[in-house]
Amino acid sequence: DGGARLTPPDSIRDDDRVQADARPWNDPQRFGGAGTQRLSTGVVLAVCAAGDDVILEGIGPSAIDKRPRRGRLDVDELGLVDDHVGNKRHHGGVDQAVYAYADPEARRWADELGRELPYGWFGENLRIDGMAVTDAVVGERWEVGTDGLVLEVTIPRVPCKTFAVWAGEPRWMKRFLAQADFGTYLRVVRNGTVAQGDRITGASYVDDHAIIRA
Repeated sequence: DGGARLTPPDSIRDDDRVQADARPWNDPQRFGGAGTQRLSTGVVLAVCAAGDDVILEGIGPSAIDKRPRRGRLDVDELGLVDDHVGNKRHHGGVDQAVYAYADPEARRWADELGRELPYGWFGENLRIDGMAVTDAVVGERWEVGTDGLVLEVTIPRVPCKTFAVWAGEPRWMKRFLAQADFGTYLRVVRNGTVAQGDRITGASYVDDHAIIRA
């Protein structure tokens, strides 16, 4: 496109460990077409998974109560191996394997609600800093850490009744939708592990791709 050449960090140069095919990591065809390349970087502040289900009034058992975990956690095509999904009809599956939420968006909500919203409160698996998670491009790929984990942005989070009951805030679903800080679901392109402190490098082609917030 005549612009400056972008050189990927050493951790995501062309090698079979990261790629599912022989094309360069930033080949437009790996993202569904040509466009203007965008690189983004961030860091994992917390990796969260459900323990015991929480019982919510009018809902029943739910796995929305995620808590930070220590050490490296395995991630396969269905997400964190140590996590589980309560309502498999509406949650989970390969296109909703991992849920990520941005820390600045969480802190904005904490200020509005006047209370602390700890890591995992949004039901997220990854709390992330340094990346505009809700402004990620659909199809954007993230390399996480150095153990080969590659994720791909799929769809925004749509608030449900379970989330509303868990939040315990008036008109929560409407407020969450109006603010449009959805976070994003991701599918697993390449299995690996993830831990607090892992760096994230994202790459996308943005000219004709939708963003999560749209």
